[in-house]
Amino acid sequence: MKVLLIAPGPQDHAIAVANGLVGQAEVIFAVPDRHYRDLAGWIDPAIELHRLNWPRTRSPRNLSLLAALTRLVRQVRPDIIHVLSNTTLWLGAAVPLWRRIAPVVVTVHDVTVHPGDRDTAQLPDWGARLMVRGSDHVVVHGEALRRAAMARFARPMSEVHVLPHPAITRYADLARGMTARPAGAGLRALTFGRMFAYKGIDDLIRAEALLAGRIPGLHITLAGRGDDPGALCHLMGDPARYDIRARFIPDAEVAQLFLDCDVVVLPYAEASQSGVLPVAATFARPLIVTDVGELGATVRDHGIGLVVPPRDPAALAEALARLAADDALRAGLAERAGRFAVGPIAPARVGAATCDLYARILQRRMSPDRKDVPHIGRPN
Repeated sequence: MKVLLIAPGPQDHAIAVANGLVGQAEVIFAVPDRHYRDLAGWIDPAIELHRLNWPRTRSPRNLSLLAALTRLVRQVRPDIIHVLSNTTLWLGAAVPLWRRIAPVVVTVHDVTVHPGDRDTAQLPDWGARLMVRGSDHVVVHGEALRRAAMARFARPMSEVHVLPHPAITRYADLARGMTARPAGAGLRALTFGRMFAYKGIDDLIRAEALLAGRIPGLHITLAGRGDDPGALCHLMGDPARYDIRARFIPDAEVAQLFLDCDVVVLPYAEASQSGVLPVAATFARPLIVTDVGELGATVRDHGIGLVVPPRDPAALAEALARLAADDALRAGLAERAGRFAVGPIAPARVGAATCDLYARILQRRMSPDRKDVPHIGRPN
């Protein structure tokens, strides 16, 4: 099977998907050069990589990009075209042309825009919907998101499929050459990623203030670009507990942060899913997450952390205190997180489920009137 992946981003997810398909399909990988230039070493050499001049959204040179992608489609004649994000405005215009050659699948990471997410909000809502409307099939990362996508995009269940977010392994690979901090008293909590309003950073800070002195040695790292958590210092119980890195975090620093933490906290007020969760799992780090989007279901189903209600600083404080006080619980959650990364969300295993989806889509395309071709749900 020949698969053309078109991957404007997110880069970590796209690389994990592409690498997971190696050995199970012939993979052609079309990506923006400016986003993947420094990441080429993490892409399996068996993949046919095309790094394209990919203009910014407002540039009329995007017409040249669409022409180049259409030439590539015609040249390689793929069996499946899979666009790994629906947040690139111009691609929706070319999808009707590509569908004449092969079925087009699009991955939707966020069915709706998160509050305060300035990055995604730059794309007009109609652009994201246009990409989905023009595709043959849609992929999301959980059953709740599947239902939401069916409702928002008016697509039947047979055209909306669930594939898990694969493990992102490259930071753990980098960390193998690093030294972890010495073990000590207290709890080192990490919140990593884009610091926008929906991430619930204010709730985590309120939770820290509620804890007062219950966790001696508590240390919280808030790392990532976006809004500066330092602006919330008036909510902090003890500002000395915080390490705030309000900027882009280079890869080696990301690896060190996950290596050094005891727990990864996702205190989101609203979410669909999170790429931070599969990074934490590859480091075998337990999680504390809020019950939003697919986060709660993923953590509960696989026993890899604690789940609390969103917008509940008191519950978040209790979860932190519980993990700090119970070494055995923390170790058990960590062990299951590590097994989760090499089991259900291992890139090769997700790749196998993805190939199975592609095969069923092709079967359906060849037999459009058959009623006994099942849809794809959560992979086994």
